[in-house]
Amino acid sequence: MKQLLILSGKGGTGKTTIASALIRLSNAKAYADCDVDAPNLHLIAGRNSAPVNKDYYGLPKAEINPERCIQCDACRQNCRFAAVLVENGYTVDPFACEGCGVCEFVCPVGAVSLNPAVAGKRMLYRDEETVFSTAQLKMGSGNSGLLVTEVKKQMTAAAPPDTKLAIIDGSPGIGCPVIASLSGVDLVLMVAEPSVSGISDMERIVKTAAKFGTKAVVCVNKYDTNPENTKEIETFCKEQGLPFVGKVPFDESVVKAVNSGRAITDINCKSGEVVKAIYHRIMKLLFDEGGE
Repeated sequence: MKQLLILSGKGGTGKTTIASALIRLSNAKAYADCDVDAPNLHLIAGRNSAPVNKDYYGLPKAEINPERCIQCDACRQNCRFAAVLVENGYTVDPFACEGCGVCEFVCPVGAVSLNPAVAGKRMLYRDEETVFSTAQLKMGSGNSGLLVTEVKKQMTAAAPPDTKLAIIDGSPGIGCPVIASLSGVDLVLMVAEPSVSGISDMERIVKTAAKFGTKAVVCVNKYDTNPENTKEIETFCKEQGLPFVGKVPFDESVVKAVNSGRAITDINCKSGEVVKAIYHRIMKLLFDEGGE
């Protein structure tokens, strides 16, 4: 099973819009949303069936047993995250607690314990032909990279045996979720925007993918909003030996499609036609057959 990952250096470039279109065009039997901090692929490529939910446990959180606490203040004095609160007794703010265990270590009476804490939930949509894996972190929770790995494992394990292609909608940026998304994929589609920050973000993603030995290709979304920067991106790709697979124009029809929960390839629009050409170029690179 080949894995195609769609990334962007920042939010708002159109990554999920293009990912949903590629899912439609490929009739993907397995796909995932690895933007666990703010997943939204389900809004466009959603499912009619109810998901199977599983709790996700991240870092443990400290808890203070009020019956054993002698209010010596050692936990509060040694907490570098100011997570210990003194209001009607000693308690722990779960949003501030990092689970480091210092409070448990310094407590002279064993009143503090580190306990598993639900940091989010994993969701798997599944029917007879396809699987969609996604997750949602709770606000303020960490370990997003670990949760991304779980989302990918869930997709791979549940994918039908004859699945040839899995499409993954990644997170923006180059942080832990992106690094976890990159692991094990066959090709990265970098969706760039023609702005100064967009060019910088693209270069960082390309360098990150190169460190993993993962092949990357580039397309530009809303290219006609800044033709000069689009040309700079094309030049960069040529110099770096990166396949440049297409330029998607600014298209007001995209907003209408997304707001109605549809992919841009579901309607008759110029951006959808360009993405179709991008899809065929990517399939040729992945399968060396020009398509499935």
